[in-house]
Amino acid sequence: MEKTERQSLGSAPIGWLLRTFAIPSIISMVVSTLYNIVDQIFIGRGVGYLGNGATNVILPITVIALALGLMIGDGATAYFSLCLGQKELKNAAQGVGNALTLTIIVSVALTVGSFVWLQSLCVLFGATETILPYALEYGSVIVLGFPFYMFSMGFNSVVRADGSPVYAMMATLSGAILNTILDPIFIFVFHMGVTGAAIATVLGQIVSSILTVVYLRRFRSVRLTRKCLIPQGKLCAIGKPVQATLVSLSRQVLFLLPALVILPRFLGVEGALWAGPVGDACAFVLALTLGFLELRKLDSRSVRL
Repeated sequence: MEKTERQSLGSAPIGWLLRTFAIPSIISMVVSTLYNIVDQIFIGRGVGYLGNGATNVILPITVIALALGLMIGDGATAYFSLCLGQKELKNAAQGVGNALTLTIIVSVALTVGSFVWLQSLCVLFGATETILPYALEYGSVIVLGFPFYMFSMGFNSVVRADGSPVYAMMATLSGAILNTILDPIFIFVFHMGVTGAAIATVLGQIVSSILTVVYLRRFRSVRLTRKCLIPQGKLCAIGKPVQATLVSLSRQVLFLLPALVILPRFLGVEGALWAGPVGDACAFVLALTLGFLELRKLDSRSVRL
């Protein structure tokens, strides 16, 4: 945010600020509900009532993703606004970075859990024998878009707090418009049924996420100078070849191979299928731990300098 814009948040009339920020925010919230409404309309015409039943079954899972995304995003926004008001720009940047990391972790965990137990969740939320195949077809695509959905909805409020409510509105509106355009194309032209509607929804969410990322890259109030995660290449770049090699080998050698040997003994064939996600999760935790340890060392060195 430019200096004059940042000052206007603390000095402009309350009524003007409410109109400037509330109207785009309300529009964004209304537009975000269009995804399900648009899907319902086109699926009802192109697939029928069984397709509509499938979207209703998946809706509670989507609401859970929305709730988690807003919980993290709104919490980050509150902390971000407080830090800006106290002119603690470094803490503001760290808060947004931590929220980004938490969103990635929670969204990936929710995606994996929803995908693995999708059938059980569909039954739990009321899927009948006739609706279940449509719900699985629709939900298996929708859950893959949870990371984009949670990020775009959660960080939309951060963009507004940075003084750009219109940009936040346009990011949400762009995804909804794309979904509205692609729904009839995928359903009526390519005859993809509920899968096509789900793909259109996820593509719209990806577009909204991309626009949000573009904004965060030029974050006007603060500059995100700290990486949330340190990959293998970063460890090499800061002179940590041993840690970099460990991260590189961790997934395929340290975790995947033992998992392939151990898990099938307890879970049978499913154990072999679980070996991949388990290896990825363990490698992720290892990389995250090494990254934070190196960041703490860098912070302590900077303090001494």
